[in-house]
Amino acid sequence: MAKSKPGIGGSIHPPLGVAGLEGRLQRLWTAIGEVRAGGRLSPRTIKLLKSGRAKMAQKVIEEAAELGIEAVRGNRIGLVEESVDLLYNLLVLWSDAGVFPSEIAAAMERREQLLGMAEKLPKSDSD
Repeated sequence: MAKSKPGIGGSIHPPLGVAGLEGRLQRLWTAIGEVRAGGRLSPRTIKLLKSGRAKMAQKVIEEAAELGIEAVRGNRIGLVEESVDLLYNLLVLWSDAGVFPSEIAAAMERREQLLGMAEKLPKSDSD
């Protein structure tokens, strides 16, 4: 078994810490599509899909703020739970906007090729 490495701030995270996340996001994406098509019942998701894109975007912002608050508080469990909420709301928004996870993966790949990892692009000189 590979040894865990200390991260920034001394936290320890196991190697391959995202194992399983991709499959879970794919299942969530598929479930949202099924709700959108009427093939799956999820009152919360139906309500969010009917609320409009502005409300969906608002939910993403709210969840990101809640995630940040939990991180500052040092509440690891809250950070995990708010991360799930943020990912759910983000995928609902992507679905509404016609953005596919494969497009996000391709953009991440381009950034990784350019920057060595899929981090935020540097600001341009004109910004």
